[in-house]
Amino acid sequence: MRVSVTDAKAQLTDLVRRAEAGDEVILTRHGQPVVRLTTIVPKPDLAARGDIIAALQAAAAVKLVPGPGAAWSQECLYGDDGLPG
Repeated sequence: MRVSVTDAKAQLTDLVRRAEAGDEVILTRHGQPVVRLTTIVPKPDLAARGDIIAALQAAAAVKLVPGPGAAWSQECLYGDDGLPG
């Protein structure tokens, strides 16, 4: 939804409610978009971020598959003479 800044002055409360509900509200000046009203998403606190990082690390450790390293994967690209094979 696009609304001019002038019109938005009269309907600010309604526009804020719409933005809170998830509608995209863009304020325009002379037909050009200048401001977007959006809801504020709270950032997780330090403890919650630590929990998220720990969960990601645990998930990554489970997915880790033993196998050849990066050096081996490069070696198989070259022949015994050192040229690409």
